[in-house]
Amino acid sequence: MDLNRVRTFLAVVVEGTVHGAAGNLGYTPSAVSQQLHALQREVGLELLERHGRGLRLTAVGRRFAAEAEALLDQASRLNSLAADLRQGRTGSLTIMHLNSVGGAWIPQIAARMAEEFPALRLDFRLWEHSQGRGEDPDVEINLAGAWPQSAAATETYETRELLTEPYVVVLPAGHRLAGRPEVELEDLRQESWIDNTGTQGSCSRIVHDACAARGFSPPYRMETQGDGTAVAFVETGAGITLMPQLSFATARADLSKVAVARVVNPTPTRTLLVRTKRTLLNNPAVQRILQLLQEQTAVTTEHAEAVQEQQAALDYQGAHDEQKTMAIS
Repeated sequence: MDLNRVRTFLAVVVEGTVHGAAGNLGYTPSAVSQQLHALQREVGLELLERHGRGLRLTAVGRRFAAEAEALLDQASRLNSLAADLRQGRTGSLTIMHLNSVGGAWIPQIAARMAEEFPALRLDFRLWEHSQGRGEDPDVEINLAGAWPQSAAATETYETRELLTEPYVVVLPAGHRLAGRPEVELEDLRQESWIDNTGTQGSCSRIVHDACAARGFSPPYRMETQGDGTAVAFVETGAGITLMPQLSFATARADLSKVAVARVVNPTPTRTLLVRTKRTLLNNPAVQRILQLLQEQTAVTTEHAEAVQEQQAALDYQGAHDEQKTMAIS
């Protein structure tokens, strides 16, 4: 059914004449008459009848007009919904992310999106909990090498690099290596290591590969499932742990109890990527999410530099206090 003909019919019902409806619609009376005749042929009903110099609804026309008004209301809502969807103002998006990204970036992104796109539903899912489920997120933040490189995947998603970051070692504050900005991986061979990944996944493989390059396997003595818990273990002096710089930034470490240093020779690194469905690349909400991710990578870099400066200041103060103590002695 032609909705434009339905609109013309309802305009005639409201005005009571073809000429009145034509004036409101900006049509000629002839065009309005043609629309009415075409609609009645289309539905196979006599909807209007002559009444003096005007027109009035027939019995079936009254029922038809009531349903036509409801139909046009629904069509109007549908058009508004389509416009909102084009502008990213409603609907939903599924965003999958790593655990460390969830702690560092997602809360800020969620807050900004809630403010700027209040009618949009955001479904955040943790990648570590979704492995093997075959989920199809709209946006996914993950590690390089985590996705299949098939032609179908490339056609479906566009991938962009966000950040390449080094791994750091977290040491107890009184450790023999504390105070160094860099620690060679070989120097950690005899330490008691705390595993923060459960020996599974890409992050764990990166550490294993780096150790293998130096001829040993990570000497794990304890295993935990979270960066924050692993750092808390280090604070007690239970051992040392390796993790990506971003993970340490979200671990809420007490810098008076731990020291952090970049691991070198070799330096394990991981690259964070974001992949987005190509069909959504022009969606304003998705574009905003990508912008916010870029902003968060800049914040991460600034935070890492601030932590290094704070750590250096604490190390300097510790060394200064130690010298004063020795001088007094």
